[in-house]
Amino acid sequence: MVEPSVLEQRLRENLSGVTHVEVKDMTGTKDHFEAVIVASAFAGQSRVKQHQLVYGALGELMDGPVHALTFKTFTPDVWSAQQGAGEG
Repeated sequence: MVEPSVLEQRLRENLSGVTHVEVKDMTGTKDHFEAVIVASAFAGQSRVKQHQLVYGALGELMDGPVHALTFKTFTPDVWSAQQGAGEG
């Protein structure tokens, strides 16, 4: 079991240009998570490469305490545009 804050910290430490990270425990068992990750490291990268960067940033956590992780990745520009579109 791992706290969502540990995943957030690991992502912030191991991905470049992180501007927003939100990790939620989906089941209360601290092994199934959902995340939104915004980082400049994703710019110009394919979706597959973005996911590889996330898995690489989490390292050994993905081999043990984290049983399931679903996530969405955004560049800061795309995230900002989506947040602006949701207002009003």
